[in-house]
Amino acid sequence: MSALPKSHEALLRNRSLLKGRVALLGASSGALLPELPSGGLAMSEHAGYAEELAGPANWQVGFGYDNPELTASSFDTVVVFLPKARAELDLRLALARWIAAPNAALILMGEKKEGIAGAVKQLKSIDRDAAKVDSARHCQVWVASSLAPLSHFDVADWMQWHSITNAGSTVEVCGLPGIFSQGELDAGTSMLLDSLVNTPLKANRVLDFACGAGVIGSWHQTWQRDQGRPVAPVDGVDVQSQAVICARATYERAGATGEIIASDGLAGVEGVWPAIVTNPPFHAGVRTDTSMTEDFLRSVARHLKTRGELRLVANTFLPYENLIKRFVGPVERLTEDRRFTVYRATRR
Repeated sequence: MSALPKSHEALLRNRSLLKGRVALLGASSGALLPELPSGGLAMSEHAGYAEELAGPANWQVGFGYDNPELTASSFDTVVVFLPKARAELDLRLALARWIAAPNAALILMGEKKEGIAGAVKQLKSIDRDAAKVDSARHCQVWVASSLAPLSHFDVADWMQWHSITNAGSTVEVCGLPGIFSQGELDAGTSMLLDSLVNTPLKANRVLDFACGAGVIGSWHQTWQRDQGRPVAPVDGVDVQSQAVICARATYERAGATGEIIASDGLAGVEGVWPAIVTNPPFHAGVRTDTSMTEDFLRSVARHLKTRGELRLVANTFLPYENLIKRFVGPVERLTEDRRFTVYRATRR
């Protein structure tokens, strides 16, 4: 069990708490389910984790907060694993209260470094009698047995909208708890958008990798339309449920076209494009993690047409230039400052 996250190990130590039909919200390891005594539903907002969880016959697996397998008053025990973003916990707890059957138990667990202390305050706001039942290896387990159920849950009710403007073109962007840079245009994406104005893509279709809420694709099409240019559809791919939900909503409001795909990296993506753009993530929780982008760069050439272009923005200190040159082709720095660099590479 050493490969399991500590919170999953904590659940196994306390598996006697699992009664009746069980829902796991935020599960991340396929090794967990075969070790649990009862079946039910395992939900993850991460496309790769959801794929890994699939398999055991007595468990259904759902991807994301809008999965149809999540139904009202259906589960006798609801386990909530801490999400990376504190704001997402309120969303996850609301879902837990909606799917919980009458007299169900809600089990919250997480590590100290994940912020379990603050999370307990959020738990006690919905059940002041919630109690800690285990604490080991920097991980705590809390149980709430006096939940006030929710009669309604719709992830659309959690959406917030904000405007972003760049180079005179404005789009409305959808946000949900847990989305990167919710409510603002981050500096890296802004630099990437500026590069699309100053050095336009020569492509009739584009792929936006790690598309988030759909900012790049919706803005690029809006800017092309505002400039009287031919409008190129922009397909988007992201690993996170909330990003996929938001990107589709953002596109719909902007009148943008393109398919939004849920995939862990490019593993679930088929096709080739004349241009791929990206502002890839480099954090896993609080630590720097460039593995997702490195995997992307190793495989991106398979999805680029010959002489196709990769346009990537990243923090200047990250070691991507040599990887781009190695796996894609000749690379140049279109623009840079002390914080960010926009790279352009042409596939060999």
